[in-house]
Amino acid sequence: MSEMICVGAIAGAYGVNGEVRLKSFTAQAEAIADYAPLSTEDGAREFSVTVTRAIKNGLAVRLSGVDTKEEADALRGTRLYAPRARLPELPEDEFYHADLIGLEVRDTGGTLLGHVKSVQNHGSADLLEIHGPGLKTTVLLPFTREAVPLVDLSQGRIVADPPDGLL
Repeated sequence: MSEMICVGAIAGAYGVNGEVRLKSFTAQAEAIADYAPLSTEDGAREFSVTVTRAIKNGLAVRLSGVDTKEEADALRGTRLYAPRARLPELPEDEFYHADLIGLEVRDTGGTLLGHVKSVQNHGSADLLEIHGPGLKTTVLLPFTREAVPLVDLSQGRIVADPPDGLL
């Protein structure tokens, strides 16, 4: 499991006074401020976070040390991370996306299907992007109890029962 978890990304400046447009990856968008200070992926910069308001497709946020539009624009595309210890414990059947990426995926008969490349959500439910040696392209597996009856983080594996015709 990763020590640092990506909790948001800066989409650019918002206005001319140094605010940034922030995409929050937390369950409740405004809760991202609860995990501050947030750092860049390389750990070179750390920011305190003050959410000023919700805006279309994200939040308007003030970051410490960012006072001008130019400084805010320079951070476009920067991902923000929080130490895993600051994140809340999850109920038994919920998982952080970072914990699922890289897990081995086997079918119910034990055949290796591949590994989780990413976790995607296009509006209705999470999808596991599976990439493996026997697959010509990646496959999107619905992350439902029916299609994924077992997630065993301690063993680093997922048991999948893919819908007919998926593989």
